Amino acid sequence: MPWRLDLRQLRSRLRDEQGQSLVEFAITFSILIGFVFGFIEVCLMFYTYCMISECAREGTRYAAVHGTTCQTAALASCTASTSDINTYVAHLGYPNLANGTMIVSTTFPDGSEAPGNHVKVAVKYAFPITLAFVPSNTWTMSTSSTVTILL
Repeated sequence: MPWRLDLRQLRSRLRDEQGQSLVEFAITFSILIGFVFGFIEVCLMFYTYCMISECAREGTRYAAVHGTTCQTAALASCTASTSDINTYVAHLGYPNLANGTMIVSTTFPDGSEAPGNHVKVAVKYAFPITLAFVPSNTWTMSTSSTVTILL
């Protein structure tokens, strides 16, 4: 009968390894893709941290040149308040900040906005994590910058 296999043919078919490489590839590829996407997410986190650090530096620079004695060429006051500085930093619009939540706070550690005193701009950012199987949805980053007020 042609549909019957003898014992030798049955054993050789059971030992056949043609599908083994496909299974190994599937397992290895899924692990590799997980590492690649995890690496991309970590790189985006570092990029975002650098951007919020730059926002804090830009905010302190803005505050340093817009102190209590700041005047325009027409001798009008260009003094920036705490809310002006916070709004400036929040609307810098640096690209690709992952649509997270940014909280900006400006303080004057020396007590006033007078030239020679310090200004501190602190930025907190909630970075949304988009990886599957990660229990936390956000990673909170914070940075600050302190500068002496010039004008």
